[in-house]
Amino acid sequence: MNSSRLAAAASALILVAAGVAGCAPPEKEADGAVTSSGVKAGEATSAADFGGMDGLVAAAKEEGALNVIALPPDWANYGAIIKAFSEKYGIMVNSAQPDAASQDEINAANQQKGKSTAPDVFDLGQSVALANTAMFAPYRVEKFDEISDSFKDPDGKWVNDYGGFMSIGYDSSQVPDITSVDDLMKPEFRGRVALNGDPTQAGAAFSGVMMAALSQGGSPDDIAPGVEFFRKLNEAGNFLPVDPTPATIESGQTPVVIDWDYLNVVETKKLPSWKVYIPNNAVLAGYYFQAINADAPHPAAARLWQEFLFSDEGQNLYLRGGARPVRANSMVTAGTIDMEAYRVLPPVDGSSQFVSEAQNDAAKKYLEANWAKAIS
Repeated sequence: MNSSRLAAAASALILVAAGVAGCAPPEKEADGAVTSSGVKAGEATSAADFGGMDGLVAAAKEEGALNVIALPPDWANYGAIIKAFSEKYGIMVNSAQPDAASQDEINAANQQKGKSTAPDVFDLGQSVALANTAMFAPYRVEKFDEISDSFKDPDGKWVNDYGGFMSIGYDSSQVPDITSVDDLMKPEFRGRVALNGDPTQAGAAFSGVMMAALSQGGSPDDIAPGVEFFRKLNEAGNFLPVDPTPATIESGQTPVVIDWDYLNVVETKKLPSWKVYIPNNAVLAGYYFQAINADAPHPAAARLWQEFLFSDEGQNLYLRGGARPVRANSMVTAGTIDMEAYRVLPPVDGSSQFVSEAQNDAAKKYLEANWAKAIS
């Protein structure tokens, strides 16, 4: 999502020999497979339409491939997640544009509609997701009822899969310790503060500006103070208009990065001097939106991918990447969460704030009208 995701290596292809096992493969029609219940795979709203998980697995294996987009290996452990899914089901995963932004995912789906290369699934920031729900297919995973109503569309057109808190990551060998957002205005931070993308297009950057707004007396209803903060930061010469990546962080090119805590935490394992700060007066929480492309070329594989992501295995893989799985509470209760990974999540001091759909829409409109001129 470069903007919305960390830039990563060029598009990768993970291939594991596909095979069909378990249930008999579904009948094929010119416009796609038909499930055992007579519902087309692209219209299935749960695994029950396939006769259960075994039927869904068989249908997905028959398709033999899954197209994902904008999933860098270093983002929320997606490298390991893709590998685990591919190996478990013997399905080829085509990973396109790992450095793309959320809006790029939507653009790709529109540009490639009807083609075998179109994205099957989306992983989107809130602004882009809520603006494009007409493109999503409703689907309720087996664990759907364990997910809070506030983190899902009631029909499953989108479901939050993982999240975290907006943070400031910094190289303590290059800049002083950060104890407030206001510290970023100091002369010691000249040309050093990077934001992960364009907030009019990328979820991480949008949330970074919102975090700044909260720290400056704004609220989820008022992002204007955040835009003003970045205007002043740019005027002071402290704003660095470079999209941060693992490479820019580790080379020292972007010594201060405003981004999700799980992305900044990953860097602490590679750069011992890298620290992560979550402002106690601006504790902004956010989740990414998982959805199925209504025109997915591999509709059964897309639905199996959802089942995997929301299973205990998939949720724990997010957790091992430093992200906070949406099913964490129920998994703690059930004793299925990876407690070792759960205990090392960054501490949060302060009341969490979320941005609602209405607040998101209003903030996005404000950014579209004011962001470019604020940092020009």
